[in-house]
Amino acid sequence: MAEARSLPRVLVVTGTNTGVGKTIATAALAVALRERGLRVAVAKPTQTGVSADEPGDLQEVCRLAGAVGLTAWEGVRLRDPLAPASAARTEGRSIPSVADYARAVGELAGAHDVVLVEGAGGLLVELDSRGGTVADLAVALRYQGIGVGVVVVAAPGLGTLNHTALTVEALRARSLPIVGVVVGSWPQAPDEPDLAMRENLADLPRVAGVPLLGVLPEGAGSLAPADFQVAALEWLAV
Repeated sequence: MAEARSLPRVLVVTGTNTGVGKTIATAALAVALRERGLRVAVAKPTQTGVSADEPGDLQEVCRLAGAVGLTAWEGVRLRDPLAPASAARTEGRSIPSVADYARAVGELAGAHDVVLVEGAGGLLVELDSRGGTVADLAVALRYQGIGVGVVVVAAPGLGTLNHTALTVEALRARSLPIVGVVVGSWPQAPDEPDLAMRENLADLPRVAGVPLLGVLPEGAGSLAPADFQVAALEWLAV
């Protein structure tokens, strides 16, 4: 990763799709940043697909990374496993706007060295009923004068080069800096990575034009927190 002194105040963790490993990547980043002695906050503006009493992505990040010394903030929680705007509509609920989320994240940024913002699904998933997206949230933070960078979490297999290139193109069209790419779920024995996966490790940095920050093993979320925290420093050592 970039040197701590050059990191933006907010790191938005987005995916090329849903289910690519954003939550595990966010937890690993939290471990690596806190290891540097930085004050870290993790924000999840919208959580869908869980009820009020179920653990969500933010709770999983805190479990794996360790909640001690880690500030956690969750915005709105919605029951149905849909994009936030769609989930709110099915429940008949009004939800905060992207501008509201940006203000909340901005307050966290004022009290921490780095804020990790885990998005919902991909970059252009709608977070509010006005069509505001994860990308719009990042832009809104920049309008506040807050330094923002984006970490793109990608799947390892066939099709990921195109999905990653499209995500990067959308970020650059909005002048949003990209810190790097993380492969979110690499096959583990007895499964073996196929030819496309192996070649993608070499091709992803070239296609994205940014560094490959790390490769996270499939099933990393099943590790005991202490083991996860030790291993995360190795996974993100690239």
